Amino acid sequence: MDKELTLHNRNQQVVRAIEANNAELDADARSRKFAAMAESPYRFFRGTSHLFWQDMYNDWRFALFGGVAGTQTWIQGDAHVYNFGAFANHDGEVIYGLDDFDDAVVSDYQYDLWRLAISLVLDTRENGQFKTDHCRQAVVTLASRYLEVASCYQEQDLDQEVHFTAETATKPLDGFLKKVARKKGRQRMLAKWTRFQKNGKRVFDAENPKLKRLSPQARKQFLAAFEDYRQTRGEGLEDDFTVKDVVRRLRAGTGSMGTPRYYVLVEGEGGDHENDLILDVKRQDGPALLQAMTAVEQDAYARAYPNEGVRHAKAFRALAEHPDRYLGWLEMDDGVYSVRERSPFKDDFDTTGLSKKKHYFRMAAQWGEILATEHKRASRSLNPDQPFLFEQTLAAMTQDRETEFAGLVTAIAVHYAECVERDYRTFMETLAPLAEPISAQD
Repeated sequence: MDKELTLHNRNQQVVRAIEANNAELDADARSRKFAAMAESPYRFFRGTSHLFWQDMYNDWRFALFGGVAGTQTWIQGDAHVYNFGAFANHDGEVIYGLDDFDDAVVSDYQYDLWRLAISLVLDTRENGQFKTDHCRQAVVTLASRYLEVASCYQEQDLDQEVHFTAETATKPLDGFLKKVARKKGRQRMLAKWTRFQKNGKRVFDAENPKLKRLSPQARKQFLAAFEDYRQTRGEGLEDDFTVKDVVRRLRAGTGSMGTPRYYVLVEGEGGDHENDLILDVKRQDGPALLQAMTAVEQDAYARAYPNEGVRHAKAFRALAEHPDRYLGWLEMDDGVYSVRERSPFKDDFDTTGLSKKKHYFRMAAQWGEILATEHKRASRSLNPDQPFLFEQTLAAMTQDRETEFAGLVTAIAVHYAECVERDYRTFMETLAPLAEPISAQD
């Protein structure tokens, strides 16, 4: 048999897709990203969302419980266990929810649910303390709670705030949120990233290996672009807030590692340096889903959003309960950047510490409830005249089929997790040797 005829196999597909997706990264960034992906199948999954979309976007099974206009909403686009986290809302409460909208796009809700369920399987396997049956039960819990919340609606829902705090969450999430509130905060965040000069001015700490000073010319170009950002940010914010310093942010993320990013130090209210805040400015290259779209769909996407900053801001405002008041975007020579405040309470819930199955099941239920709540909220921005279209459609499609619904999500999650593990082995044999080990300071 001609050897060229045998090239259509999974290993070849995976290697080519990863190489193409990371072709624009310089050698150092690519090496660091591959080193992060090599840590585990779950970390590999986080760094290869393009593979998920390549495989799942045209999966016929999405028509079983969706695939119609009513089941479309803003989705997070890269849903996984570690894209939930702690942060502060507008009232200063420490809450837990989705905190990354870089890949958010309007599409069918199931893609978020499937991806989250797959990540749960990979996460439980990495944890190493749960049996296969426990893993499956956790996925069923996730899917069942999602459906219960997503298909339920009442008129008062339109005015009701739904979020998890230390007071409303159950174990073990409540303890985590209490710890975050106690151990994190604005002063600790500023102490980590900034220092005071002899003249008393606060600036970024250039000795931090994750920060890099800009050249005078690069700084001038950035500040000029930042002036235009002021016109795109949320309402109710003074235009004359002062920028104290700006640096490049290095070595952040997994899938986004190597993406240009900046931190901007902004003077706090009343000129009090104790209230200084940090803005996270990140280049938006478009959701991974774009690569799987047809030409017609890509054209429609381009018509809907003038640029990726606009798309990111719309998604954030649709999905988040209280969007960041500094939310906006700016343009530079190398692309469009989103702007948002870095929360002083930003933190991940570390699932490696979970050893009791009941605690993992509770977390699974809370992930399902959060995802469903944000999908419902986001759908109303798309259907203002039919605020419960999403809930009504999902309820009709799943009536008396709740067990079948959870079974489908579980089958997809378990089977695709096995595929991810095989893809990970392919990656380790072919591309991972090109990566350099990550040092302790990273």
